[in-house]
Amino acid sequence: MQDTTPGTEDQLQKEMTSAYIGFDPTADSLHIGNMVPIMLLTLLQKAGHKPIVLVGGATGRVGDPSGKKAERKLLSYQEIQHNLNCQKAQLERFLDFENGENKAELVNNYDWFKDMNFLDFIRDVGKHISVNYMMAKDSVKSRLEQGISFTEFSYQLVQGYDFYHLFQNNNCLLQMGGSDQWGNITTGTELIRRMTGKEAHALTAQLLTKSDGSKFGKSEGGNVWLDAKRTSPYKFYQYWLNIADEDAQKCIRFFSLREHSEIEDIEKQHAEAPHTRSLQNALAEEMTIRVHSEEDLARAKQASNILFGKSTAEDLRALDSEQFLEVFDGVPQSSVSKELLTEGLEALFVQSGFLPSNSELRRALKENSLSINKTKIGDNHTCTDSDLLNGQYLLLQRGKKSYFILNFS
Repeated sequence: MQDTTPGTEDQLQKEMTSAYIGFDPTADSLHIGNMVPIMLLTLLQKAGHKPIVLVGGATGRVGDPSGKKAERKLLSYQEIQHNLNCQKAQLERFLDFENGENKAELVNNYDWFKDMNFLDFIRDVGKHISVNYMMAKDSVKSRLEQGISFTEFSYQLVQGYDFYHLFQNNNCLLQMGGSDQWGNITTGTELIRRMTGKEAHALTAQLLTKSDGSKFGKSEGGNVWLDAKRTSPYKFYQYWLNIADEDAQKCIRFFSLREHSEIEDIEKQHAEAPHTRSLQNALAEEMTIRVHSEEDLARAKQASNILFGKSTAEDLRALDSEQFLEVFDGVPQSSVSKELLTEGLEALFVQSGFLPSNSELRRALKENSLSINKTKIGDNHTCTDSDLLNGQYLLLQRGKKSYFILNFS
């Protein structure tokens, strides 16, 4: 935990408590940066409390200024509704929306804002929070020099009313979120106090950053998404395998559902033999299963083994075109005509651009270092259409790490 209001722990120990977190509907997928609030709700439910997921059908039309340097593009109602539907489907992998007294609940703040007019809001809600109070929030102060629109300035009051509405109608006594949401959340507790005279609670978790100080959840290609169409299970698995040791130790304590003693055992194994990357492997396996499936983990491991371990031509042929290109992402490619396929090794290896000269081809053959589709070849090797992977590709290889793809498109 980063911050809590007084009495929060006592409330959680006293009785089953409803608590909510809001999710931003600006994309049709959540990403691994959202895993911190997802874990807060997951652990809350496992402890016997009731999680409420608020999707911002209304606030998504405004835009939260917290941590933002500029105002973001506003979305249409249709775009927001599509994004909400996609995010709910993802959240159902982590939370139980069906069973038990503490089953998770999904709410959309558009439902209570759609019929509220502006004059009613500023009269009945706005009068309870002073401009001075709102100006003191970090999310506002950080934007004063370059300017902040009234739309974004009012965001904390709109979010505060969400908490008030859930407090009154859903018996929600706690709002949770990342530490950057502390100002917005405490505006809600203050609004509840002033409008009802009662107490509500706030809890935030620290924002997760990498050891180099950069934002967690980003890769060189951008966000690491929970949607397999945006970030494939293979790339998702590889992300966790490749994080730094310090980040892996931090992440396994944030995200793993393993027992504390088991996590300590993994940390000990890693410390004794860092080259085995026990932390990264444990994280990659658990997170890929939870976000995708055991079958996706098996396929990701198979794909990883093709590139980094011992594999066969049969393993290679088990990949479809999309998986093949993902595994060998960044490997040089050359688009060639089908005629090249039957013109001999010189055409395949030299004319394609993989090897610089015929003499280099002869040297590689003498070294027995050339392979096609993971099968060693000699100087008399020939290829046919049946050798093409997915009817389109040949994978050329020299040694263990030098690859080249021929695309017979």
